[in-house]
Amino acid sequence: MSSVGVKDAKAGLSALVDDAASGEFVTITRHGKPAAVLVSVEAAEAAKRELGKGRPSLVAHLMRFPADLDSDDAVFARNRAPSREIDL
Repeated sequence: MSSVGVKDAKAGLSALVDDAASGEFVTITRHGKPAAVLVSVEAAEAAKRELGKGRPSLVAHLMRFPADLDSDDAVFARNRAPSREIDL
């Protein structure tokens, strides 16, 4: 992964695009801190697919745990009772 400042990135954009298209990640920095990354279209599409996947709920995550629990157990039942009385 190469790193280049914004000023140098402007001057040599076509070379950086060629690097990214060949599979290299190019980090563009502003004032020495990473600001953006130039990647290939394939890498960007893979990242979009991965980000688009829904994360499992906590219950789904717990149900994958290798334990002797049924999905009908009271552990997974939702208690809909209010937790305390409040005055509004």
